[in-house]
Amino acid sequence: MAKLLLKDIVDCFSLEILNPDVDLQRCVKVSDINRPGLILAGYLQYFDEERIQLLGKTELSFLESLAPQIAEERWRTFTKLTFPCLIITRNMELPEGLLELAALQGVSVFRTHLSTTRFTAQLTDYLEQKLAPSVTIHAVLVDVHGIGTLIIGESGVGKSESALELIRRGHRLVADDAVEVIRSGEDVLIGSAPEVLRHVMEVRGLGILNIKALFGIGAVRPRQKIQLVIRLEEWQQGRYYDRLGIDEEKYEILGKGLPCKTIPVRPGRNLSNIIEVAAMNYRLKSLGYDGAEQFIEKQKQYCLTDHQD
Repeated sequence: MAKLLLKDIVDCFSLEILNPDVDLQRCVKVSDINRPGLILAGYLQYFDEERIQLLGKTELSFLESLAPQIAEERWRTFTKLTFPCLIITRNMELPEGLLELAALQGVSVFRTHLSTTRFTAQLTDYLEQKLAPSVTIHAVLVDVHGIGTLIIGESGVGKSESALELIRRGHRLVADDAVEVIRSGEDVLIGSAPEVLRHVMEVRGLGILNIKALFGIGAVRPRQKIQLVIRLEEWQQGRYYDRLGIDEEKYEILGKGLPCKTIPVRPGRNLSNIIEVAAMNYRLKSLGYDGAEQFIEKQKQYCLTDHQD
């Protein structure tokens, strides 16, 4: 997980700093945001101290509706709690004296001109992206007919060469050699290339190729959802390989199992053809059609009919 500081958030959203001596090096650890209406009403249970606190028109109107002494007491109780920072939306002003109390308690207070709903959506998306679990994998990621296909295997097995042929056929490169994967949400893995490797590919014997310059902007894309894994490995005599397409092999990344097909590499096999068809077959299965299951069902019907005859 990347390290995210308050300074990153302030810079990204051009937040106004309202109190002095703000600790911009404080870490933010969760993507959830809290609106402390219940806290200001006096209900303190289940308060999550790791969440950024957001004050909008509703919370500030509630504070202004309270008697000054009660409002100050509730505010003092709130600011004594531990949380990363407080952000006020719509460029609204705190009631007199409350900003000074927050500063005395060491609370970092910022302000944005955006509405509460809009800012909440933008900040949540930003935090989820920056704080998402991530890992870097030695692999190649290609968009094949819209299916994010991750090609893995030992060095020299033919990953980049297969991807290059796929690109020649009109498919798109996402990343070669190193694929940065983040888990966005519960079931989505997004792959991209490190900045220094973006749009380039290494092919033994040719060296570094700039795919964008060679094939045009349509041959690359910055990121792609990973849906299928193709494992390339040298052909091993005596090893079992799936011949019907019914084995459910999985490859786990960041706790999520992805469908995986192991393709044995042998002279004369057109790997790019096989990978392309594997992606097409995956898409067909996702639409509800499974050719292997249909074939087995036909075999059962054939054997049943033959037995009856």
